Amino acid sequence: MTSITVIDEPENPLARSPLVENGRTFAEVTELVAAPAEKQVSRAWYLGLGVSVMLLLNLGAMLGYLIWTGVGVWGNNSPVGWGWPIVNFVFWIGIGHAGTLISAILCLFRQKWRTSINRASEAMTIFAVMAAGIFPAVHVGRIWVIYWVFPLPNQMAMWPNFKSPLLWDVFAVSTYFTVSFLFWFVGLIPDLATFRDRAHKAGHKIRAFVYGAFSFGWHGSNRHWLNYEKAYLILAGLSTPLVLSVHSIVSFDFAVSLLPGWHTTIFPPYFVAGAIFSGFGMVLTLMIPARSWLNLRDLITLNHLDNIAKILLLTGTLVGYAYAMEFFIAWYSGVTYEQYAFINRAFGPYWWAYWTMISCNVISPQLFWVRKFRRSPAVLFTVSIFVNIGMWFERFVITVTSLHRDFLPSSWAYFTPTIVDALTYLGSFGLFFTMFLLFCRFLPVIAISEVKGVMPEANPHHHPHPHADHALEGNRGDRGGAH
Repeated sequence: MTSITVIDEPENPLARSPLVENGRTFAEVTELVAAPAEKQVSRAWYLGLGVSVMLLLNLGAMLGYLIWTGVGVWGNNSPVGWGWPIVNFVFWIGIGHAGTLISAILCLFRQKWRTSINRASEAMTIFAVMAAGIFPAVHVGRIWVIYWVFPLPNQMAMWPNFKSPLLWDVFAVSTYFTVSFLFWFVGLIPDLATFRDRAHKAGHKIRAFVYGAFSFGWHGSNRHWLNYEKAYLILAGLSTPLVLSVHSIVSFDFAVSLLPGWHTTIFPPYFVAGAIFSGFGMVLTLMIPARSWLNLRDLITLNHLDNIAKILLLTGTLVGYAYAMEFFIAWYSGVTYEQYAFINRAFGPYWWAYWTMISCNVISPQLFWVRKFRRSPAVLFTVSIFVNIGMWFERFVITVTSLHRDFLPSSWAYFTPTIVDALTYLGSFGLFFTMFLLFCRFLPVIAISEVKGVMPEANPHHHPHPHADHALEGNRGDRGGAH
């Protein structure tokens, strides 16, 4: 067929931009998404995997050293009993929020542009929660008795404190991971069947067996699609309140305490907005290289990146509003200790961390008021890195600046992380990126069936371009089942 070049011009509000560019057919969409699993990927992918695996091995070494030696190898002190472990935990939980929001909330609102990025975002959610779970698990010190924190009968008749927000975290995060994994896996089933059939046709028996086992005998019948759509909608409905509840419960770790700087009712909505902000920042960090390395520019278009940039602008502004309200409420409360906590946050020993947070989270997203910047992959990638840095510093500022100076000046201390802190944090990125790169290599990184469902050709009343008639012939109805 004749290639159609899409020119990046201002969007006509009366006509929607195509979600798949260059006039790709159903068959070409399948070929593009299946190519990384069936052919060689770029050298950049192998380089990224090599670096990620090295960081992952470093994580294993640091965790082994920690368990063998004890949590004294971290920089935690008195009064900063929560240092980098809780900072990193909240950071990674926040990263996982964009995936569920893209998949569930945008699905319920029938936003078709989500179809090219929802699969990778859901995978990102799962891997981020896995990275997050490491830190509270090893923070307990004696990890071999971690089962004490679960409500299990034991010889000491000891039960967890159900009034503790730390236990609420266990239930919230485990529920979030379970539902997110089911949501991701159910969406994969039609595409795994496509991979199964292609592997069988190519004579790859082992791959066909593996993909077939996980596609549960899918063959694209009307009954299969009916049950699939019901299950997907139910899981979307279950996931939507989790987006709001999980990070609200994580914020309760801080908000239910009586510590100045933490004891505030703005934390739940503020944490949720920040989590969506950081999550979408990581989506850009991952998808911009992926669309280049995996040759997916026609499926993950500039319009998709533009929409993500608009969400970053919105949530970044909400986060900036929350920062301002924290200072206003501290002043309005008339509580001396609360006022000092925020003055110390901005002008105390950790002023550099606070203003790094403000610069990255509030100032850098304002570039996205300009359409040219919203549609520039280089600018988007740079700002996404700043967003990730800024959101990590937000958690650092909230945790450390509220703890390092408590009610007794005699116990004030400056928190300094150790090399073990830093290497363990870098190692968590190794786990995250290793899992994501393997996902891109062996599984469909884009939801083939969903992308085809929003293409014009899926409409039975669609009139194709005359030159595309021969290319579309035989591909109609091929929405993601057997080929």
